[in-house]
Amino acid sequence: MYDIDLDKPILVVPVAIPFAYFGTDEFSVAVLDELFREGILPTLIITPPDRPKGRDKVLTPPPTKVWALEKKIPFLQPEKLDQTLIGELRNNPYDLFVVASYGKILPQSILDIPVHGTLNVHPSLLPKYRGPSPIESQIINDEKEVGVSIMVLDEKMDHGPLLIQEAIHERALPMPAPVLLRILADIGGRLLAKVMSPYLQGEIDPEPQNDGYATFCTMIKKEDGEIDLAGDQRKNYCKYLAFTGWPGTFFFMERKGQKIRVLIKDAFYENDKFKIKRVLPEGGREMSYEDFLRGTSS
Repeated sequence: MYDIDLDKPILVVPVAIPFAYFGTDEFSVAVLDELFREGILPTLIITPPDRPKGRDKVLTPPPTKVWALEKKIPFLQPEKLDQTLIGELRNNPYDLFVVASYGKILPQSILDIPVHGTLNVHPSLLPKYRGPSPIESQIINDEKEVGVSIMVLDEKMDHGPLLIQEAIHERALPMPAPVLLRILADIGGRLLAKVMSPYLQGEIDPEPQNDGYATFCTMIKKEDGEIDLAGDQRKNYCKYLAFTGWPGTFFFMERKGQKIRVLIKDAFYENDKFKIKRVLPEGGREMSYEDFLRGTSS
């Protein structure tokens, strides 16, 4: 893999690399921000269609589309990765495709379009944590070493050869998922910016992953946020950090003869105990955990 000094500044000038960027969420945008800071802009952005969001089901664009509009970058929002999209992508010559948290597996028919293949920014130290939830899974497992991989995509899930990896050992680990997401995205964007040109010039020899060390993570579901208050306290805390934002962590408790869902809004870990500060009971208002318990016992 390529050895890069991330602390060494590079000259920020516009880099004319014709490439298309597949992305969706805040991780995708943070990677784009780092590329932009290094003077690198995609030729085209592919992002999912606008979706209804919130209680009022307001049609909301994905964050990557918002970024494209702000930077005046052409974008496509295909519902399916079908022949229509393939035809549009083949209309223009691309040296490269880049994927960062797009949310869909690209078929080989798309991976084969650019001259130099497709690179992926993956927020784990592959082959560990292949799959759709590497950030949350690393937090849940209380990993003390996390990182980012830049790889060449193939038709298998996070299986392709590696160009470069960067590990971090944060004393603050574990940390809330949105915080770790931003840290890893920033690193991933800087790695990508510095490796793109050398890769296109043939100066990097991608290294196959060791499949024997591969681990896998799964798609997160809303019900995964449930915790057992009497269970492992450290695991409860890690799950609380991993699911900050969505789906959140919650527990069920009897109140006035009914079983209600209680969302944990604020908590911390101290003296080997998971300590809850504030909660939002189902059908109620946010309150301190102490006030909630007093109401439960009455």
